[in-house]
Amino acid sequence: MEKALYAVVEIIAKIHNYLLRLNDSFEYNFSDKELHFLIIGALGMLMIFVVHPIFKWLVSTDHIMVISWIYVFTLIIVITFAIEIGQRVTHTGVMEFADIMFGVVGFLFMFLVFSVIRGIYHIICRLIGRHRDRWEEE
Repeated sequence: MEKALYAVVEIIAKIHNYLLRLNDSFEYNFSDKELHFLIIGALGMLMIFVVHPIFKWLVSTDHIMVISWIYVFTLIIVITFAIEIGQRVTHTGVMEFADIMFGVVGFLFMFLVFSVIRGIYHIICRLIGRHRDRWEEE
């Protein structure tokens, strides 16, 4: 997973350099803040057009937990990065990528345990529900 995240960072750096070269070659002279305003704004809107239909479909198929998981997973990523950056800035700890990975894996593990328990609960409820329907028929 560490290699995958480094690959994503490298791709983002290449896109960033490409956009800076584009800005220079067309002599737009946008400042770094103006470029962030334009690019992140456009990226956010593109993501809305992709994510919104997916979330509407998940709601219509009663998969609200998936939406909750996506939201919480995103927050966990942001929070773990913020903690590590905060440690670097305040010198209260060592900024390590491994800390981020362990935090994310901790969430994934605990969610897996929760999912297993939730799955067992739903299976029991279905079995009881089916059993109850049989008793009402007799």
